[in-house]
Amino acid sequence: MAKVLIVDDEALNRILASAVLTNAGHQAVEAADAIEALAIVRADRPDLVICDIAMPTMDGYAFVRQLRAEPEIARTEVIFYSAIFLESEARDLARSCGVSHVLMKPCDPQELLGTVHQVLGDATPFDAGPIGSEFDREHLRLVTDKLVAKAGELERANQRLSALTGALHHAQTTAKLAHVVTRPDGSFEDWSETLPQLIGMTPADMPKSTREWLDILHPDDRETFRNMSIAAGASGMRIDVEYRLRRADDAWVNMRQAIEPIPGTAGPDGKMRWFCTLQDVTEQKKVETKVKRLNRVYAVLSGINSLIVRVRDREELFREACRIAVDAGAFRMAWIGVIDPQTLDGKVVATHGEADGHELYIRLTARDGMPESDRPASRAARSRAPVICNDIGTEPLVEPMRDELLARGHKSFACLPLLLGGKAAAVLGLLAGEIGAFDDDETRLLLELAGDIAFALDHIEKEEKLNYLAYYDSLTGLANNTLLHERLEQYISAAGAEQQKLALVLIDVERFKTINDTFGRHMGDVLLQQVAERLIGCVQDRKQLARVGADHFAVVVPGVQSEGELVRMLDDKFRQCFQAPYRMADTDLRISAKVGIALYPNDGVTAETLYRNAEAALKKAKASSEGVLFYSPRMTEAVAQKLALENKLRQALENEEFLLYYQPKVDVRTRRIEGVEALIRWSNPELGLVPPLQFIPLMEETGLILDVGAWALRRAVLDHKHWLEEGLSTPRIAVNVSAVQLRKHDFVDTVLDALKLGAASPGIDIEITESLIMEDIQGTIEKLHALRTLGIDISIDDFGTGYSSLAYLAKLPVQVLKIDRAFISTMLTSADNMSLVSMMIGLAHALRLKVVAEGVEVEEEAKMLNLLRCDQMQGYLVGKPVPFEAMSALIRNAAKRSTVWADL
Repeated sequence: MAKVLIVDDEALNRILASAVLTNAGHQAVEAADAIEALAIVRADRPDLVICDIAMPTMDGYAFVRQLRAEPEIARTEVIFYSAIFLESEARDLARSCGVSHVLMKPCDPQELLGTVHQVLGDATPFDAGPIGSEFDREHLRLVTDKLVAKAGELERANQRLSALTGALHHAQTTAKLAHVVTRPDGSFEDWSETLPQLIGMTPADMPKSTREWLDILHPDDRETFRNMSIAAGASGMRIDVEYRLRRADDAWVNMRQAIEPIPGTAGPDGKMRWFCTLQDVTEQKKVETKVKRLNRVYAVLSGINSLIVRVRDREELFREACRIAVDAGAFRMAWIGVIDPQTLDGKVVATHGEADGHELYIRLTARDGMPESDRPASRAARSRAPVICNDIGTEPLVEPMRDELLARGHKSFACLPLLLGGKAAAVLGLLAGEIGAFDDDETRLLLELAGDIAFALDHIEKEEKLNYLAYYDSLTGLANNTLLHERLEQYISAAGAEQQKLALVLIDVERFKTINDTFGRHMGDVLLQQVAERLIGCVQDRKQLARVGADHFAVVVPGVQSEGELVRMLDDKFRQCFQAPYRMADTDLRISAKVGIALYPNDGVTAETLYRNAEAALKKAKASSEGVLFYSPRMTEAVAQKLALENKLRQALENEEFLLYYQPKVDVRTRRIEGVEALIRWSNPELGLVPPLQFIPLMEETGLILDVGAWALRRAVLDHKHWLEEGLSTPRIAVNVSAVQLRKHDFVDTVLDALKLGAASPGIDIEITESLIMEDIQGTIEKLHALRTLGIDISIDDFGTGYSSLAYLAKLPVQVLKIDRAFISTMLTSADNMSLVSMMIGLAHALRLKVVAEGVEVEEEAKMLNLLRCDQMQGYLVGKPVPFEAMSALIRNAAKRSTVWADL
């Protein structure tokens, strides 16, 4: 007898076939599908398989192909047992996969047993049989009873299956699950009853293929779904994909789909059928999104709470709060606008996130009736309640800026008031990149967040108030004595590092006690407030000011260049402060002040010492008739003398007290005049002829050199013109230019204005010092080139005493180098200086420049310069500086005699 495996998805068919085979003495084994059958064949190795053709999951043909593909079970005999009506087609397909016998349902038991014996090669003729008319009645009764029992079992199994199917359907419906089986070409072979319900369609309207399924997917997700499906087909592996799907009612749902191949279903071309499990995860996504949003708000709350423990500055609080909202809360942008408690208008003071200029569109006010009063941020400030917009695209409140917001990727926003004392002190704005970003739970947490920021702001304001009372004068708002000393130490430290001078100026308002007694304390306070306001207008930074006593003020003046400059500045500022009358009730009151000054580092290197010495200077000023006194009496005296000299200098230009003296420059070899240098002299009626070193530096310090230098240029041009008109052989006149003049942006225009007064060929040259060139090389080069276009030669004066760069020297439009007299006067006694003079002459000639030696006083120097091939010289040996008339006479005499200058 043989072991026969019966494979059929219909249980009744298996029972009937099994009964016939068992009655004939065979061992029958059953399988409900091809997958189970393959497992049985591999494990039990039956002699024969009777297999249905049309079965789900894997049909009979695929089963046999898989069987034949495995060498160990490939020779297993198979009979097809099918209800397919196209018998010839079924037999052809059977033969193509190695099955020669095909029985058609319903099949007579005798035919079934005969075919089994034929396939198994049983030599015993098969007549077994009590089949047909000879069938034993008792045996038939037993078989029938067995079939009835099996049928009863099958019915009960079907009932259980039905119950399980119903439970499964209920479970799938509850879990929003469904499945679909797709053929290799993508067409849908079968789907669960829950699938149409899942997508809101009737079975008749269902998509019939993956291609049609794509049509109901979100356009942004179609490419992802297509690529994932292709990847699954290429790899033959399961893939999971999520996408958005539009239901028949136009609602968008989130779908999660698992696509996995059905084993053993590959056709001849290797393509398989696929089992797809689908689940609607919309609610799950909503929960996940909500949890994610709440978590980010909790993260922001945590960050803000950590911040308010350590922050002590409102700017830092606002800046960091915005940063935390963006970095921890994943908002696209955060901003804070502060509302002025007086005007009720506000402005944005901190932003973080997308740098898109959104803050430029924010108009903030807590006032009613303003054009921007109904904007979201203003409405939050006025109502002291949050204003939430979960869809910018449909919100009327943002109409003026909707397009800008959407273009920058903002989809929703929240404006939260920061309340202090029941009033909106500021507004926090949050912008998100998704619609519906702010639900009730998130808004509740955001309000808690706004409350925490407001709490921190209140704490900072109280602390600032305490600090203010500790460091500031409550009447004037200026720093008090404590803060002045702290700042003075900082100023001193900076001045020491930069090696600069610093002045501490103490000011005493004269007759203040009398004013206070006369007008009352309130009016005295008003006067002090007005004095403070004027003093604030006199300084660059109010941090320089302090009120250090009832009627005393202090001013820190950094970067003092000179004492004279300091006094002139103070004089100018005090005129602004005290010259105009002060309005007291209906009275105009004029007041004055005494000033004491201490200088760092001369009068002290600490704040305490400097302050004490400034107080001493002020006390001395109050006891004297002097308005301004330095701590050092010698300094006061020197400044007084300098100021007196300055006043005389200012009058000198008006009184035409300045003169031009001329000193000749001669050829070293022939001693003929080749040029003259114009030198400014001051002839004062009281002081006589003042030496240049006494007034030239002061003119540069005060800026008078600009007017006097312009006068010298004009005078030289006119003198040169006079010589030309007289018919003399006129030498070129070199005019010295100071650093103050050359720095002026209009210096070239000043020279041009002077040249217009002269002849067609004005014959004026310019001398500048070597160190001056190096102050602003690029600017100097540009100005010198402009002068060259006017026909002016350029000389570098005092060459060798500065630190010029030879690279820049070659670029300068210079014609003459003048060697400083310090080298000339020592070259005969110093071999090093002789070498330097020789080297400078050689360098100048290499650059095609003429060389002039300054300060030549003895004949031996002139002879040596001749040997060194120096071009020109000037000095007492060849001529002292002389007035215009004397210089004119020398030029006339030289022209008449055509002689050398040795006798000058």
